[in-house]
Amino acid sequence: MAQIAKMELQMELKSSAERFYGIFRSKRYLIPEMCPDLVKNVKVIKGDWESVGSIKEWTLVTGGCERMREIVEAIDDEKKSITFTTLEGDITKDYNDTKAILEVSGSSRPGCSIKWTVPYEKKNRDLPDPSKYIDFVQLISQKIDAYLSKTA
Repeated sequence: MAQIAKMELQMELKSSAERFYGIFRSKRYLIPEMCPDLVKNVKVIKGDWESVGSIKEWTLVTGGCERMREIVEAIDDEKKSITFTTLEGDITKDYNDTKAILEVSGSSRPGCSIKWTVPYEKKNRDLPDPSKYIDFVQLISQKIDAYLSKTA
């Protein structure tokens, strides 16, 4: 029987909420430049960089080159929240309905809080939690923050 669970990560960043949110909202094409040791490429498969329903393909620098496709499921600019659902990738082998929800708190001034929530459904109860994915969003968030802080 499937097991539904979630992992959460909260972080304080040096960059402004507007700039950090803006990267995930409409400028994910910049992430390979900001995190070349983690992300080789991000490209639009369907739609554009800004719209709900758009599909992006990530090529990650992990062991080999993992490809992952996600769809932008929801955007709330007022709350600075974006929900992504994984369509394809290594995580879909063991987990169903995997999402990544980013919430950013703060303003245009330096310093913001972020919260990543990763709900997932195990295909069977004996599988471990997909902790490498929460580790990945933590690392990518730190690297984007460092990049944005240098270019402020």
